[in-house]
Amino acid sequence: MQKFISQGVKGLIFFVSMFLFACISKDTVTRNEQEVDKDLASILADGKLVAVSDYNSTSYFLYKGTPMGYQYEMLRDLASYLGVKLELIVENDIDKLFDMLNSGKVDLIAANLTVTADRKEIVDFTIPHGETRQVLVQRSDNDDNDSDIIRNPLDLAGKVIYVQRSSAAAERVRNLEKEIGGKITLVELPNYDSDQLMEMVSEGEIDYVVCDETVAQVKAAALGNLDCETLIGFPQHTAWAVRKTSPDLLKRVNFWLNNYTKTAHYQVIKNKYYSSPRQIKRMNSNYFYVYTGKISKWDEYLKQESKKINWDWRLLASLVYQESRFNQHAVSNRGAKGLMQFMPATANYFGVNNSNPREQIEGGVRYLKWIEERFQEYNIPDDELVKFVLASYNAGVGHVLDARALAEKYGRDPNKWDDNVEYFLLNKSKYAKDPVVKYGKFKGVETYRYVSEILDRYQHYQNIIEEE
Repeated sequence: MQKFISQGVKGLIFFVSMFLFACISKDTVTRNEQEVDKDLASILADGKLVAVSDYNSTSYFLYKGTPMGYQYEMLRDLASYLGVKLELIVENDIDKLFDMLNSGKVDLIAANLTVTADRKEIVDFTIPHGETRQVLVQRSDNDDNDSDIIRNPLDLAGKVIYVQRSSAAAERVRNLEKEIGGKITLVELPNYDSDQLMEMVSEGEIDYVVCDETVAQVKAAALGNLDCETLIGFPQHTAWAVRKTSPDLLKRVNFWLNNYTKTAHYQVIKNKYYSSPRQIKRMNSNYFYVYTGKISKWDEYLKQESKKINWDWRLLASLVYQESRFNQHAVSNRGAKGLMQFMPATANYFGVNNSNPREQIEGGVRYLKWIEERFQEYNIPDDELVKFVLASYNAGVGHVLDARALAEKYGRDPNKWDDNVEYFLLNKSKYAKDPVVKYGKFKGVETYRYVSEILDRYQHYQNIIEEE
């Protein structure tokens, strides 16, 4: 993902963008010549909905390691309604959103897309889930007598305005230039979203940005030195989009949206990200990943220790979140303690000092390595082995070995987790008297969820956090 970048690079982008992108005169969104014929039936048969959303401070982000966002929560509810798994892809380039949809890479664009005539030519929009207007974002000294604040759009003649490439804001500024009869230098940046552009205004690198009012209001409240009161556009609907070859999906999503947006649950979600003071608090936190690049106090330890077992540090982080929510003082009702939730006997065996966060993580990694070694003789593929290790961290190696033995005995793949060893761990109590079972009964629902939730969160971390 494109992150907020250094001042020097921003300056270079500013110079290059002035040269390359000024006065772009047309929407670059195009329609694929060969449309993909994939509709609701295929999605239901595959058991997953593949959606793309943008990564910013309201749509989809990480806060203290937790995936959150307006679009994310709505998508999660839609997938639940459809009875499928959600697979979420992140992309902030608007042109690429449409390309991904019409090429078949995704089934749905879940973003605050403004509904325009040009876009209707290439996609089908769902019924609206919101409304917005285009506003001018500029610096403010929070002084009522600030004479530099532009309130009349006519005063934008001769000014340089930055927008996200191919956005509704770009189209609006081009039209505004015609309406006021004065030259406006329009700079469309392809790899910057509205959040990043407003950050640059706040820091004094550029002077004017045009973007959606809903996004601008949240960002302005968080930064404190932006004004977004000058309207330059009329109200427009915002909606999701599907391919024109997906009429059944469109019909089903519209049916769901029509009912969903009338619920109290939806209003809570909308207020949570657009109206609640808690969102401003989240945005100003040290662990709001969009701005800080951190998900916990322990990121550097996790990066260093994960190398000892050749794990992606984001996977180790997801496990630690699952265990303790990154709280080094966490104590479970069973007596497990610390970041890695060691029981006292296990902590003693692996020499873990639960008062030292670094030692907690080091001990957890030693334990994970010990678990991996228990499975070495079976030659389990790496992408499957991690699931066995996660399950064993939660349930103990013995129960997982029992489930593996049951899978082998009853004709399933003992080296594959999903629907194979996983099945017998879930149903282990039914096979407690089977001769291959050495470690007795076990209720596997918790472990099943444990593995699934860690891997699901890991996918979110991969979406948003750059690989080291």
